[in-house]
Order: sequence, then C-alpha cells, then structure tokens
Amino acid sequence: MWALTICIFIITFGRMIEIYLVTSVAPIPMAAMMGKEWGGMGQSYLRSLFALGFQAFLIMICVAIYAVLIRNIGTGGDVSTAIWTCMGYTVLLCFTLFKTGSLAKSVFAAH
Repeated sequence: MWALTICIFIITFGRMIEIYLVTSVAPIPMAAMMGKEWGGMGQSYLRSLFALGFQAFLIMICVAIYAVLIRNIGTGGDVSTAIWTCMGYTVLLCFTLFKTGSLAKSVFAAH
C-alpha cells in the first residue's frame, strides 16, 4: 500500500509540476503564433496546454470517485475484505491516473 501511495503522489505532483512548467514557457510559442512559418508551434502549444488542463480536471474526477468508493467500504463486516477492497480501489486509482495523460492528449490531438 505504501508503494501505491507513493506512486499516486508522484503521478499527481508530477503532472501538476508539468502544468506549471508548460505555462512558464508560454511567451515563446505565443509570440511565434502569429507568424506564417512558426504559427503551427503556437497552435500545437495551445493544444498541449488545453490537454494539460483537461488532464488536471480528469485527475480531480478520478480522486473524487476514489474518495466516494473508499467511503462506501463497509466497516462492520469482514476486515480482510475491507482491506483488499481498499487495495483494489487504490490500484484502480493508480491505473486511472496513469491513463489521464494519454486520454487528455488524444482528446485534444496534442501528441
């Protein structure tokens, strides 16, 4: 469980740092966006920026769904079942966090 927790934090914080880094270089592609030859770079940058924003939105949705699923684990029944269910939901969260990047990039065609 500790490894999964560390993996989830690394994914989440890594994605947020990626968003900050991409927005910090915004003046360069935005300045080239109006040019005839370099206009594609600005459009590509905007697609990737929107994809990163959508990815952050997807991360929030995944974590919210995870919180609802964890809250609904019964505490009055078998403790072993509750632990395995919690571990299964955590593995599912880790998997969905890995997939948010490719899903967001495919929606905005920002490959």
